[in-house]
Amino acid sequence: MFIDRTDAGKQLAKSLTSYKGKNVVVLGIPRGGVVVSKEVAKALNVPMDLVIPRKIGAPGNPELAIGALASKDTVMINEQLKNSLRVSDDYIKEEIEKQALEIERRRDKYLGSRPPLDLKDKVVILVDDGLATGYTASVAIKEVRAKRPKKLILAVPVSPKDTYGRLKKEVDELVCLHTPEFFYAVGQFYSNFPQTTDDEVIKVLNEYSVE
Repeated sequence: MFIDRTDAGKQLAKSLTSYKGKNVVVLGIPRGGVVVSKEVAKALNVPMDLVIPRKIGAPGNPELAIGALASKDTVMINEQLKNSLRVSDDYIKEEIEKQALEIERRRDKYLGSRPPLDLKDKVVILVDDGLATGYTASVAIKEVRAKRPKKLILAVPVSPKDTYGRLKKEVDELVCLHTPEFFYAVGQFYSNFPQTTDDEVIKVLNEYSVE
């Protein structure tokens, strides 16, 4: 369906051309979403920045998300899952501290001393390379909302139908190219879907500038 993230970004940008020349900021979700967001920002000729959500993994199973955060002030916990796994409040508190430090580390690594772009009264297009559960996208949306944008758009190449339906209620507009009937993982819709490295993210950010 998509050759790679660059191809997905170019296809996604075609669905967002009505925003060209407007007061827009594109936000990429690292790591893979940054490659996609670059193509969107380039096509619209607008500035690009990052929002860096992190999931809170279950004890002994870090891949199972029991929550997510984009800052210490923007945290979402799946209370039902937390309770069913009997996860302690102390564990959650420790993970929030740990992941908040990782968010700071990543922003410093990716952007150095460059300050975040002002999102107030802007049209913000939040971009990722695809949605699965949508949990990290939800907390990213919450973080961006706190910056008081004029309009918030979530733009992704692919999403499961249930995630699409849920997140559509959280944003002003959801642009998604494909909502397939059978969804196993984002990577199944890409011919080439390697893990994006920190160095690739830094390269994209250093190379991109508004003309």
